[in-house]
Amino acid sequence: MQEIALGGFSFFILLLAVFAVIFIRDAVKVVPQQEAWVVERFGKFHSVLEPGLNFIVPLIDKVAYKQTLKEIPMDTSSQICITKDNTQLQVDGVLYFQVTNPELASYGTSDFVMAITQLAQTSLRSVIGTMSLDKTFEEREEINARVVQAVDEAAQTWGVKVLRYEIKDLTPPKEILRAMQLQITAEREKRAVIATSEGQRQKEINVAEGERASMIAQSEGEMQAAINRAEGEARAIEAVAKAQAEAIRLVAEAIAQNKGLEAVNLQVAEKYVEAFGNIAQKSSTLLLPANLADISSMVASAMAIVKNTEKPKA
Repeated sequence: MQEIALGGFSFFILLLAVFAVIFIRDAVKVVPQQEAWVVERFGKFHSVLEPGLNFIVPLIDKVAYKQTLKEIPMDTSSQICITKDNTQLQVDGVLYFQVTNPELASYGTSDFVMAITQLAQTSLRSVIGTMSLDKTFEEREEINARVVQAVDEAAQTWGVKVLRYEIKDLTPPKEILRAMQLQITAEREKRAVIATSEGQRQKEINVAEGERASMIAQSEGEMQAAINRAEGEARAIEAVAKAQAEAIRLVAEAIAQNKGLEAVNLQVAEKYVEAFGNIAQKSSTLLLPANLADISSMVASAMAIVKNTEKPKA
């Protein structure tokens, strides 16, 4: 009987120990970093367990939701969007969001991930519908910003913060792609032709400027040469004039002296006779002065001058 009582006590102790282990296991909760656990008590929201060591009441409290607080990237499915000019585009992207309120994320919607993804796709279609095809390729940043703004306003009621949206790919139909490729090729050829013509134009301008500079330099050189020649001729004329003036001055002085005029007459007679002698040698035609008496008178004057100059010597 004593052994039965001892065995029953041991079983009770063992059962109590098992119950204690289960109680402690259910009561102690260690929440990892960047997570938040939502606790319900009797089926209603009770609290949010922060990262670290936490305690709850077993059998009364339970962890209903485990939300991650990390940034979550989510691919949005590829979809067809129609632009303002009725062109179909195949568009897909990536949405980045983060849970900021675990309670709202748990009870605000049955699946906030799907809700945000669907809203992002709807907003993307609306934004692209306000733009032309060319603008959709040029304004990717604007499209991303407008999608984020639209989704973030709605996601606040779900305890989620939308961080950014990135378009991965914009694919127009094949016909549009071919037309765009032809347009790009034509634009490149146009730029090449313009560049070639600009180069030719610049070349012609450079050649013209070079010729102009050469002509200016040549004309300046010719002008300087003409100036130099004119200065040289002026100096030569000045020198000749000075020499002639000096000769005239000397002749004048000689004439002013005693018998100077007679010497001049003698020299003139000699030159006169010499000139006629030269003409007679170079030509077979006989030339005579208009008045033959001038010759005899001039010779007589010369002889008289010679005699007068020889008298002092005797």
